[in-house]
Amino acid sequence: MKKKAGKVNKQAIQKTQETQETQEKHEIRPGQSVELLKELHILTRDGKMNQDSRRKLKQVYHLYQFIEPLLLKLQQDHANISLVDHGAGKSYLGFILYDLFFKSEQAQSKARIYGIETRDELVQRSTELAQRLDFPGMSFLNLSVADSITSSALPETIDIVTALHACDTATDDAIQFALKKKAQFMVLVPCCQAEVAAELRKTKGDAVKDNPLSEMWRHPIHTREFGSQITNVLRCLQLEAHGYQVRVTELVGWEHSMKNELIVAEYKGLPAKRPAERLAEVLKTTGLEAMQRRFFVQS
Repeated sequence: MKKKAGKVNKQAIQKTQETQETQEKHEIRPGQSVELLKELHILTRDGKMNQDSRRKLKQVYHLYQFIEPLLLKLQQDHANISLVDHGAGKSYLGFILYDLFFKSEQAQSKARIYGIETRDELVQRSTELAQRLDFPGMSFLNLSVADSITSSALPETIDIVTALHACDTATDDAIQFALKKKAQFMVLVPCCQAEVAAELRKTKGDAVKDNPLSEMWRHPIHTREFGSQITNVLRCLQLEAHGYQVRVTELVGWEHSMKNELIVAEYKGLPAKRPAERLAEVLKTTGLEAMQRRFFVQS
C-alpha cells in the first residue's frame, strides 16, 4: 500500500515539474492553468505550442495587462463585476480572464463574464468547456452584437465591455451596447473598418472637390487606409462626447498583427460639448455627414 502511495506521489511531483517546465518554456503567466490552455488548443496535449498559438496567447496576455488594473479598480467598489466580451469566438480572452482573475473570486461573489458570439457551435462548445472546468461565472449567448443591445438575457448595467477584433461595424455596435449599459470601461481592438471607406468613395466628387484634405483619400489604397484611421478617430470623439476619457495605444508589435490599435475608455463624466462639436466638424470636412447616425452622440 505504501509502495502504491509512493508511486502516486512520485507521479504527482513529476506532473507538477512538467507543468512548471511548460509554463517557463512558453512564458505562461503564474496561476494560469496549463490544462485550460490545452482545452483551448493553445497548447497541445504534450505541452507544445505552435507559432500561431504563441501569437494568440501573446495578444491575450498583452490585453490582460490593460484589463487587470480596470478589474482591480472595480473590485474596490464592488465584488460582483460583470464583463461582456463581444465577438467572443472561441472565448480565449474570456476563459483566460476568468482563470487568472475571476476564478479566485467565484466562491465569494457573483462576478460574471458573458461571451457574445453568432456561431452557435462555438457558443455550445464554450458552454460545455465552462461546465467541464467548473467556471460557473461564465455564460455564452448566441447573439449578434447588435441584438445583444436589447436582449433580456443580459443585465441592465455592465462594468466592462471588450471587443477583440470585432469586425467593421460590430465595434460600433459594441460601443452602442456599452453606452446603453452604462459601462465604466471599454476595451476595444477594432478590425476591418470598411464602412467608412465605402462612404468616402461615394463622396470623392462634388462633396469634397474644394477640400484639399480629400487628397488624403483620393487614391484607392489611401481611401482604405484613411478610412480605417478616420473610423477610429470618430469612435474616440464619440466616446469623449459621452463623457469618457480615452487612451489609444497598440495591442502588440506589428510583427504579430496589422489590426493593432487598442482603445481603452473610462467613464469620467467629462464635459462633452467640445468633442461632440469636433465630431460634427470632422464628419462635415470629410464628407461623411451621412454617417452621423453611426457615430451618434445622444445615448
